[in-house]
Amino acid sequence: MSKAATQLPRELSSADTSRVIEMAWEDRTPFEAIETLYAINESTVIRLMRYNLTPRSFKLWRKRVTGRKTKHTSRRSAEVSRGYCPTQYKQR
Repeated sequence: MSKAATQLPRELSSADTSRVIEMAWEDRTPFEAIETLYAINESTVIRLMRYNLTPRSFKLWRKRVTGRKTKHTSRRSAEVSRGYCPTQYKQR
């Protein structure tokens, strides 16, 4: 794949790129939340992940998120009202 084919519609800082990757890995963070915060859709997130992860990590991630109900707001249960696990951000 050429470098031009993997470019994002707008430049993200390295901190933003890191945060998008982190959000994409999280099970309960829907793609719509990423789109709201960073104005990049699911297919662009997939391209970003493909470009920034190793091939093996990308394959593992795709296997994880494919068909996962919590990654799409319209498919997730109405009981899920948060984007993260309650134990994820505990104070130490």
